[in-house]
Amino acid sequence: MSILLTGATGYIGSSVLTALLEQGHAVTALVRDDAKAESVRAAGATVLIGDATNSALVAEAAGTSDGVIHLASAEDVDPALIDAVLSGLGTSGKPFVHTGGIWSYGSNDDITEDAPNQAPALTAWRADNEARVLAAGGVRGMVVVPSIVYGHGDGLANVVTGAPRSADGELVLIGDGSQHWATVHVDDLAALYVLALELGDRGGVYIGASGGNPTVRELAEAAQAAVGARGVTAQSVGDTRARIGEALADALLLDQQARGSKARIDLGWEPNQPTLVEEISSGGYASRQGLA
Repeated sequence: MSILLTGATGYIGSSVLTALLEQGHAVTALVRDDAKAESVRAAGATVLIGDATNSALVAEAAGTSDGVIHLASAEDVDPALIDAVLSGLGTSGKPFVHTGGIWSYGSNDDITEDAPNQAPALTAWRADNEARVLAAGGVRGMVVVPSIVYGHGDGLANVVTGAPRSADGELVLIGDGSQHWATVHVDDLAALYVLALELGDRGGVYIGASGGNPTVRELAEAAQAAVGARGVTAQSVGDTRARIGEALADALLLDQQARGSKARIDLGWEPNQPTLVEEISSGGYASRQGLA
């Protein structure tokens, strides 16, 4: 298949690009400028330089593709891009895989695809865009919902592993650290995007969660042990908000657990990468943060 991919140079997108090419798909990657184009060409994809909100460009590229994966999701991008993709795909029945986010479900100890939307302020904008993709006629619209993505020393885990230390040398937690995070390795998530493209149902929502749901305290304890810190220490919600920003803090303070069962059952997805605790414990995040 010939796939139009946005976000191909990003953290998730670079893994999705690799996964698509390994499965024999031809990829046209929409990138903003020549600087971003170099890595895409090196990977073996075709480059399309332009802005994701350029409706004419996106519609034409979507129309000549066999499907679209949109990873460069953003509040100021999605409305125009979704319009353009749906216009370009028309009534072809081709797949359009959009990107959601686990925070939209709010605090929940067993998140499934039909759980109510309880999005924090940071991601409240997502719901209407996702609904448009899922309800679109004439295309196979789907949403992949990444949980907190980790792997290769990158992702939001760095907010924990790279946290400041207290005067006693302890890593400072996000809140008291009792909240769980639903997580997924970036390479497992990339495999899910490809499976959704190839096998997903129209209107399908697929949560990308490997089933590992560590607490923030567990992550920080793994980090401090790996780098020889003296322990971990809680921080008040107010101080956490002041440190990393209110909107991000409120998202990271959500208590979330998910298993990703639907993707496993419906698509045959098999996440098999090391857990986030394992990656941190092995030192995979230490050198990135200068903690080693």
